[in-house]
Amino acid sequence: MNNVKSLNKWANSHTYLPVDLARIALGVFLFMKGISFITNIQYLHDLISPIDKIGGGMFLIHYIAPAHMVGGIMIAFGLLTRWAIIAQLPILIGAIIVNFMGQMHSQNLLLAILLLGICVFFLFYGSGKHSADYYFKMQQ
Repeated sequence: MNNVKSLNKWANSHTYLPVDLARIALGVFLFMKGISFITNIQYLHDLISPIDKIGGGMFLIHYIAPAHMVGGIMIAFGLLTRWAIIAQLPILIGAIIVNFMGQMHSQNLLLAILLLGICVFFLFYGSGKHSADYYFKMQQ
């Protein structure tokens, strides 16, 4: 636990604005992707059709879009960023797996790998200095 606290202190003292802008861009992108999935539910259904044979297809449809929307807002504002990213990780790992099980879409695969890498970075880095987490921590 002390290791995480020391890493968090180091991250807060070495935070730069571009990293915070990358976090905000990630949150906005995930939010917009969630809106895209809600407005075009058939596209989402077609994306998860390779793993729908296993079961839980309806659960996935009702988990992916709201998780992207709520998680995107939380990541953009820096509120419980690590928890929001933990909710995104199964979706992004599933997006990578779906590309190998079904028809390969190289753009979707590259986008999923890029987003997974960015999410893993912010999972360890935290929300940064310009975030709601930092603001609420300083209020205590």
